[in-house]
Amino acid sequence: MVAIVVLTGAGISAESGLGTFRDTDGVWTKYDLEDVATPQGFVRNPELVQAFYNARRSGVVTARPNAAHEALAKLEASLGAELLLVTQNVDDLHERGGAKRVVHMHGELLKAFCASCQARRRQETDISVEEVCADCGVVGQMRPDVVWFGEIPYHMDEIYAALSKAEMFVSIGTSGQVYPAAGFVEMARDSGAACLELNLEATNPAFTQRRLGPATEVTPAWVDEILNSGG
Repeated sequence: MVAIVVLTGAGISAESGLGTFRDTDGVWTKYDLEDVATPQGFVRNPELVQAFYNARRSGVVTARPNAAHEALAKLEASLGAELLLVTQNVDDLHERGGAKRVVHMHGELLKAFCASCQARRRQETDISVEEVCADCGVVGQMRPDVVWFGEIPYHMDEIYAALSKAEMFVSIGTSGQVYPAAGFVEMARDSGAACLELNLEATNPAFTQRRLGPATEVTPAWVDEILNSGG
């Protein structure tokens, strides 16, 4: 049984140099999400979309996991299947920080997805607008394997099942504005779970506990408390 569900957002990777989205200087203040983060935007201007994600992919490749990623990996190593680590982030910093079982509900930037045949592959280099799918041979349909606005996030059945049975739900570095993830705290609370927010500032009043501060400080401290208490 999953005892703890942890949800991470852009705030946990911000201290690794990856930009957040909804802060004052976030990504969505510089780009129109309709242009770069929707299927319709990809059809209208694939060059813009590929350039946007190619730049982000390059940033992910050079980024390094921080103390918060490493602390959660340590918690996973101790709790095993009793922990479900869910991330809204499309980077791989949890894995490079040592986590083995990460649920990427918004996909992974270091994977490419063929809109024609649904094939997926590892992709650490740029995706060209003329990229050929190695599986079906179609040209120009390879895109980042990320969930765009209007698309259904991945692994939702697994996440909902875990939330309905978890003893604790912990949200780390999320804005609390993007659904369905924004509704996880209410679902967990209604199922009887303790709900803890680790963030720079408070978001949803549904959290029963919160600790404010940088993820690299509050996350390792919380993990140490859990481990020292025996889980």
